[in-house]
Amino acid sequence: MLDVNINKDLGDFHLNVEFQVESGIIGILGPSGCGKSLTLQAIAGLLTPDTGRIAIGERTLFDTEQKVNIPTRQRNVGYVFQNYALFPHLTVAENIGYGLKGLPKQEVQKQVDDILETVQLKGLAKRYPNELSGGQQQRVALARTLVTKPDILLLDEPFSALDQHVKKMLELELLEIIKHNFSGVVLFVTHNIEEAYRLCDYICLYDCGRNIQFGKKVDVLRQPVNKAAARIVGCENIYEIDSYEGHFVTVGGLQLKTANTDAQEGKYVGIHSYDVTFVTDENDCTTNTFRFDVRNIVEGIDHSTITVTVGDLIFKVDVRKDNVKQITAGDTLLYLPPEKIFLLGV
Repeated sequence: MLDVNINKDLGDFHLNVEFQVESGIIGILGPSGCGKSLTLQAIAGLLTPDTGRIAIGERTLFDTEQKVNIPTRQRNVGYVFQNYALFPHLTVAENIGYGLKGLPKQEVQKQVDDILETVQLKGLAKRYPNELSGGQQQRVALARTLVTKPDILLLDEPFSALDQHVKKMLELELLEIIKHNFSGVVLFVTHNIEEAYRLCDYICLYDCGRNIQFGKKVDVLRQPVNKAAARIVGCENIYEIDSYEGHFVTVGGLQLKTANTDAQEGKYVGIHSYDVTFVTDENDCTTNTFRFDVRNIVEGIDHSTITVTVGDLIFKVDVRKDNVKQITAGDTLLYLPPEKIFLLGV
């Protein structure tokens, strides 16, 4: 289990985060400068919090009350940096074996050979980092970390330096390597919700130096806790609530039915663009159906985002490209499923 509860004053920025996790891959998600990487640095011992506690299982790494601050080299934390931080003057094998100093030469060679095969880099042991592709460098950095058998694995935006066309392939490779070779907690820093959803079991949302929500990825997307959380997970349809009445809320003159039994719990209402849909017959859905005007259409590879207006409100809707003509023909209605609408705090 990982237990983090730390505070750090950095002048204009204050880091104040607290979470616990038993196991799995946790995506730390939030805008640039919100404290994601600082949290990893604190766990690794590269940043000393002002107050708080960091523990992995029964082992305390940092505790201001107990006056514990284990040095970085003794924390047994695996850290894959955003730029991989490979030593340019060392070969692949030497980079990987760097953390195995003190072991007999034959044992180092065996462990390096084994991990090279695991990360599919066999035959590249004598190459230098500048002779490798971005994906190969990433695997060397991961191999260098895993070979030391760390208690926790920290990944700081490991795909940000890679071209888009190789990202998904390498994501799958990384996931397979980790799941077959590491059983501890993995913290995965990213600013991409789709990347986090593909790779992670849990999501921890950060905003302005604080973690504002933690939970299973499905739950976090289904019910963000507030407006900031909704923005971070990519929700584009968020509206301030004007009034409440039972299951119903009024926003911008529209009355919307929600699945929530007490609509007064929220300050805002939101719905993901992929949860908004269109219906061809008003009788199919008796509530939350509205006539609309098309404002614009942005085409993607396999889907399009249609921006529509209903009165003074603007909605973004993701639809399959082959459905666009049918939707814009004028015989459809916008439909907001009540069970997909969530209420948000400030």
